[in-house]
Amino acid sequence: MDNTGYTPEEPIAAVATALAPAALGIIRVSGKNSIQLLSKIFSRPKALSSAAGNTIVYGWIVEPQNAGATESVGGGQDCSQDQNAAARDCVPGQKAARVDEVLVSVFRAPKSFTGEEMAEISCHGGTAVVTKIFNLLLQNGFRQAERGEFTFRAFINGKADLTKAEAVREIIESRTGASSQKAAGRLAGNLSQEIERVQKSLIDTLAQIEVEIEYPEDEETIADAYDQTKLLEAIAALERLAHTWKSEKLYQEGARLVLCGKTNAGKSSLFNCLLKEERAIVSDIEGTTRDWIESWISLDGIPARLFDTAGLRSTSDEIEARGVESAKELSDEADLLLYLADVTLPKDQIDLAFLAERKEPVIFVWNKLDKVSQDQKAAISEAKKFYEAASKKIPALSGQVFVSAKNGGGVKDLVAMAKALLLKGQETERSQAGLGSERQKRLVESALESLRHAAALQKGYSLDAAVQDIEDALDFLGELTGRVTADDILDSVFSNFCVGK
Repeated sequence: MDNTGYTPEEPIAAVATALAPAALGIIRVSGKNSIQLLSKIFSRPKALSSAAGNTIVYGWIVEPQNAGATESVGGGQDCSQDQNAAARDCVPGQKAARVDEVLVSVFRAPKSFTGEEMAEISCHGGTAVVTKIFNLLLQNGFRQAERGEFTFRAFINGKADLTKAEAVREIIESRTGASSQKAAGRLAGNLSQEIERVQKSLIDTLAQIEVEIEYPEDEETIADAYDQTKLLEAIAALERLAHTWKSEKLYQEGARLVLCGKTNAGKSSLFNCLLKEERAIVSDIEGTTRDWIESWISLDGIPARLFDTAGLRSTSDEIEARGVESAKELSDEADLLLYLADVTLPKDQIDLAFLAERKEPVIFVWNKLDKVSQDQKAAISEAKKFYEAASKKIPALSGQVFVSAKNGGGVKDLVAMAKALLLKGQETERSQAGLGSERQKRLVESALESLRHAAALQKGYSLDAAVQDIEDALDFLGELTGRVTADDILDSVFSNFCVGK
């Protein structure tokens, strides 16, 4: 949002729920005198104006009628004649048309999301009625909120720092429960608290250096001139935070998983099994899948974009041939490749040339385990020996698993292996603070660079050089939480929000 000439406390309104038919719709208002302005279109203005914070008031949204009006939606009438209890404190003689029966949640400053006077109108979720109420608000003193303006006001009023503000957007955009839980930790303040601990360590270090500057034992060097314990602790803490970004990013943005292999290997069956619904057509006829299809799945908490592709084979069918090429192109862009083979068939049908070209990690999935009878167990031993030999020649092969896409056998093992390969040992504990954006990562790395430079200063450098490095690091960390922030940074953060947040 544009902060140039921004007017804090100006009454704003926004539809906070999707503008689509639903059971309920929510319209939010915030700003100076917002409840008083809202009472102009409420059937019980006195009750709403005098309501305490954190309470709910029942009534109707009404549309005041112009003098001499002859027709109105819902039937205009003198509200002093209305026998409904909800309209007993209206202005006598005022005619109004009922729009919708609502509940208004009242929040008084500073105990609200924005830190301002605020209200939320819960109405019926028809698009016509939601739009009508919103337009009435605009006609009675409110302006339409910009993207992220409610959260921006929470920030400028000290109700949230930038890490918490960014966590709000993360929760809205999260695709899995694990993704939202990680964002919820940042919203609860675990990242802010970790940054505050680092800042305190740096401030304590600066205090020690200031003492050495005022009362020096050796004015020529900084070697052993001050205790670096807290400085090194701060560096270690920031290194841990920087290390979290790869896994946090994976939970936010997800991974690309591509199913590939020869025709009739069971790719579409496994696609349906992982998706837990019948999306791909399954048939014994070779070449059934001619183009790729995709869907999002949860890979034990990691959002994953799963692609089912055409079977790898030579074909004279022009459409199928294009599908095979698409499969190869998608494989080149995958984060992880799942190569399927029928464990019961001869191994010479496996496309080793295709696998040898892979740079991304590949899980070799031996499918159709349900077809292996007791007297065919040798097929599994043969498959394992084949994989061991192939993995010595093909570096991309990162593991093998036996599954039955038909009955789900072994699929949990496949999911566990895929998750481990994607995370590469960088999983963070749910309670551990982690970085939630590229902006945060950049600032932590900049602070680290300054602190490492301060810690590495040797003889010949004055203490002032260390002071400058540590102060630079504090500025970077202040920008991370929003204590020190330029307008263009704020615009970048809040312009990505939806209207109503």
